Formats: sequence, structure tokens, C-alpha cells
Amino acid sequence: MSLTIGIDVGGTKVAAGVVDSSGRIIERLRRSTPSASPEKTAQVIADVVLELLGRHRAKAIGIGAAGFVDEARSGVLFAPNLAWRDEPLRRQVEECVGLPVVVENDANAAAWAETILGAARGHDHVILIAVGTGIGAGIIINGQLYRGRWGVAGEPGHYRVVPDGRLCGCGNRGCWEQYASGSALVAEAREFARRSPGPAVRLLQLAGGVVEGIDGTAVTEAAHEGDAAALRCFEIVGGWLGQGLAALAAILDPGCFVIGGGVSEAGDLLIGPARAAFADALTGGTHRRHADIRLAELGADAGLIGAADLARRSLACGPAHAQTRRPNLRHAQPQPADLGRADLERAAVRRAGTGSLDGQRPQSTAPLSGPAPRDGPSPRRSTSTANPPTNAITARSAAQPGTVQPMSVARSR
Repeated sequence: MSLTIGIDVGGTKVAAGVVDSSGRIIERLRRSTPSASPEKTAQVIADVVLELLGRHRAKAIGIGAAGFVDEARSGVLFAPNLAWRDEPLRRQVEECVGLPVVVENDANAAAWAETILGAARGHDHVILIAVGTGIGAGIIINGQLYRGRWGVAGEPGHYRVVPDGRLCGCGNRGCWEQYASGSALVAEAREFARRSPGPAVRLLQLAGGVVEGIDGTAVTEAAHEGDAAALRCFEIVGGWLGQGLAALAAILDPGCFVIGGGVSEAGDLLIGPARAAFADALTGGTHRRHADIRLAELGADAGLIGAADLARRSLACGPAHAQTRRPNLRHAQPQPADLGRADLERAAVRRAGTGSLDGQRPQSTAPLSGPAPRDGPSPRRSTSTANPPTNAITARSAAQPGTVQPMSVARSR
């Protein structure tokens, strides 16, 4: 039985587990993250790995890290909610444990796990949105994990939706995660309680009578009880989430969105408003198929399982050629490293003559015709009733009614 160890490193916890080739977790451990110290964080990771290795014969380590991971999957360039800055995490852990280590973005690892084992099974085009303290994302295109040129693709949480809006941990203002995350949910609830303590009485009761005591658990519990103030907070945050999904669909056209992260445990409280806002905001929504929006199936284990599987694949293929294609999707094409000299020369001749490796002329991607003529008024519409429901805290950082607001819904149907 082939075993690897998966590590999921977040802002508050380090979760580790021994995982077999079917994705089953054999044993797991959890430690607190010393988030202010990169060196101590690396040591905690190494310590949990060594403890697990004392009981299991694992062959490789996969680390899902909450930050920007470089293209070599060796270090963390930047983490908004941790102290990592150009941190050589792979080397640090390898020196302690003596096994090969792969570092991957935590949301990428979770997206991979949900695609091969979870909610997105059978889909080749997937975007996982991890809604927690912030927003992370992992992107699967044509069955392959997409990392971008420098390894840091999949950070829509830091797409700016409100110019000069709320301050984000990344240093910018108005990032999507400031309006559609667990932090945003708590901010909405606390502001509501400050402004209207009467209607927020249940929230305050669950928080011990102190506004600052309101947390995500209290908001979710109150919403499950039917509390109007808590339900309103979920409508606001779910609305922003759905509009962001519509924007991503306009860019990448996935077949499936998977909503994971701690806030997703609220279930329909979050996903219901998100689906409604997505359907309302999707460009050309009445003339195209809509992506599925599903709750993650693997829960908090997704990052750990995905990191372990990516480590297994890296071990099998070699770090430089680790394959992250969903298995059995299509036949693999020969890579330049696998071609002989004569093959490369023939390929060069074909490219020179046709502009493509397979000898076929590339097809134009230009549209066959321009946009169809449109009768009636301009498609730039009023957004006064189509924006996500918003309260005072959102209104202060968003545009005023009657103006073109960021992330607004374009009605052309």
C-alpha cells in the first residue's frame, strides 16, 4: 500500500494525515499554527510529519500552504494571513524529515481532491472556491491543475470589486474576499448589531452580550434558528459570492463550481443566495448553460487529501514532470523531454511550414460575425435593484445608488 502524508497549513491550524492511494485518511493530527513565525511554522510541520512517520512508512510529503506558491512548488512567495515571505518551505521540511516534499497552494490541493474524488467527479473544467477567513481558489482546465506562468494563478479573492473599499490583508482595498468570506460575514453581523441591537438580540445573546463576541459560529447558529438579522447577513455575503462566481464564469466558463471552506458548512444558508445571485448576474444567462454550483464533499480534509495525492504523483513522475492531469481523461501527448533528436527536427520542420506541431494549420478563433443588432435601449442598465443586498457597512465602501457599481448585475435578457 502506497502511503503519503498530506499537510494543510492555514492561518490557525496545521492539519496532517497519512493518506493511501484511494484517498482514505489512515491517521490524522492537528496542531496550532504559529502564524507570526515562519521558522516555527516549518518546525511544527516537520514535527507532525516525524510523529506520523514513527507509525507509518510514507514515501513523500505534500504541503498545501495558504499562500502564493512558486512555479517550482518549492517555496511560498507571499501569504496574506501568515508571515511567509519568500520562504523556502520545501527545503526547510526536507532537511528535517529526509523525504521528498511538494509544496502546493492549499486551494489548488483542495480543488484537485474534489475533482478526482469529490463533488466535481466527472468534470474537466472546475473552479473550487474556498470560503473561509478569506477566499482561496483552485482551477482545473481540461482536467489539469492550472497554476499560471509563475505558479500563483487562482487568487480571485484579491480581485478588487469595490475601489477604495475595505482594507484587505494583502494591502489593497476592496478585494472580493472582504465582501464574500467568513470575515465579511462576521463584519456584517457585528455592524448590524451595533446599528440595530434590538433586531440583533439573538446574535448578541449567542455572543455573550458583546458585539465583538459575534463570530461565524454564532451567525450560523442564529440563522439556522431563523433569526432575521443572521439570515440577512448570509443574503449579503451569498449575494457577493454569487456575483463573483458569475464574473469567473464569464472569464473561464467552468462546468462546475465547488464551494468549500469553513463557511460552506452553513450549506443552503450560503449556497442558496449565491445560486440566485449567480443566475441573475451571469452574462447571457438565458442563452447559455449554467455551471453547477455544488458544496464540497470532502470538507476540511480536501486540502490534506489533495496535497498527499499530488506528492504521490510527483514521486512517481519526478518533481520536474509531476503530472496533475485528472486520470483517464484523454491520451497523453509526448513532451519535448520525451522526444528524440530526429523527432525534434521533424517537429521543427512542421512548425516552420505550418505554424503547428501536428502539421495542421491553426484555426482562427475570430468570431464568424459581429454581435447581433439589438433593439431598444443601450445594454448598460440601472443596477439599483440587481446588486447584492447591502447594509450600512457595505454601502459606505461601495458606490452610491444610481452609479455604475463594481460587480453590478448587467441585465440584458
